[in-house]
Amino acid sequence: MNIDIDKLSKRLAADTTISDYDFWRASKNINQTLYMIERYRLPIPIDVLRARNIIKQARKRRKGILQQK
Repeated sequence: MNIDIDKLSKRLAADTTISDYDFWRASKNINQTLYMIERYRLPIPIDVLRARNIIKQARKRRKGILQQK
């Protein structure tokens, strides 16, 4: 499965139906999931890392868009 992280993060950042709180909450949920996985010494799914990267980039892009206006 090939996911273009940059393309997806741009689409999410431009989506007005997703609030900044939604991005923040998604980021916190992913970090909590990673913490629990690490705590129980389980293998970390690559999809969780991709999701964290996509959300992180989308939040940065959203902040950049808001600061440019």
